[in-house]
Amino acid sequence: MFDSERVNTMESMESNIKTKSQIVDLLVNHDVTPTQQRVKIAEVLLARHQHLSADQVLDDVNRERAVVSKATVYNTLGLFARKGLVREVIVDPSKVFYDSNTSDHHHIFNVDTGKLEDLHGGMLQIGSVPALSDQVETVGVDVVVRVRNKN
Repeated sequence: MFDSERVNTMESMESNIKTKSQIVDLLVNHDVTPTQQRVKIAEVLLARHQHLSADQVLDDVNRERAVVSKATVYNTLGLFARKGLVREVIVDPSKVFYDSNTSDHHHIFNVDTGKLEDLHGGMLQIGSVPALSDQVETVGVDVVVRVRNKN
């Protein structure tokens, strides 16, 4: 269905966020108070372009020793999404990924493997959105193409 060479797995790309100081600056610039826990979560999530679930972030943050609670991780990821630091990608009602690539792009989700991948910008064309009332404006369009492995 899709040419695998054209699927961009952002997980292999490096992010510009390298140091704790850069992370603190990024949080402050997005009106997020840089607590120790938030900085640690940002270090894990923003290390490179990737798609992580809240449980994966929790595991990575607490790899050495438990320092951040599950509730703190979930609350912080929600805050990061609201502030534009990450994108929330809901692939089904029970599975949410947090995408550190905040540029406009769409996704392919493999329901058999649970892997979420980015699509290059030109792979999926969206013609137009429906006419909206004067009371609202479009802020984005998110498409998740669900695929299954052939037998």
